[in-house]
Amino acid sequence: MEKNSAENKFVKMGAYHSLELELNKNFTITKPFWDSVTLERLEAACDPAKSADVGAVILQEGLANICLITNTMTIVRLRVEIPIPRKGKGGPEQHDKAMERFYEATLQGILRHFHFDILKCVIIASPGFVKDQLSEYIFTEALRRDLKVLTENKPKFVLAHSSSGHKYSLKEVMTDPSVAAKLSDTKAAGEVKCLNDFYDMLKTDPDRAFYDLKMFKQERNTLKLSRL
Repeated sequence: MEKNSAENKFVKMGAYHSLELELNKNFTITKPFWDSVTLERLEAACDPAKSADVGAVILQEGLANICLITNTMTIVRLRVEIPIPRKGKGGPEQHDKAMERFYEATLQGILRHFHFDILKCVIIASPGFVKDQLSEYIFTEALRRDLKVLTENKPKFVLAHSSSGHKYSLKEVMTDPSVAAKLSDTKAAGEVKCLNDFYDMLKTDPDRAFYDLKMFKQERNTLKLSRL
């Protein structure tokens, strides 16, 4: 939201106004001069992979969400879904083969969507031992296939517990103190701190911690919002 510096038939002088852009709709921005800083910001906004310094794989058996985390958003770059038969149906061999296909598809997604020259941390989170099994598969295959991009960046990987393999479970992972410590020097650290502050406010002053749409619009117009 910005203050208008030139009056026109739509906005009065000094009034606050905002512009809403609809998702997946093309638009054009014109400017007399584009400096390098502005161009870099536009490029980063158009391709989050160039600014995201945290990657995350949140998974459960047969489901994995491969995500990039920036200081403002979490983007799912790939969703891996492979049916996993129960061990009782067809014996453990069918289950193990399906899990190997699942881990391989997840590994290929990591190689395709994670830029390790930019990423500072990669989180692998799941219920149970799925995260440990995926990590073991990744680095066993990295050694066997001589995937140096993985072996050289192994210290960046951190394992964490999550309640499910769905994207929303990343919230609980990001608030885990051990994960937050690993993210301390990343851009996502600001998002983690904001989320922690929100949960603290829910406990201590819940009336200030959330708004319905009507209240949000009222507070936005009076500039009383602290963070969004």
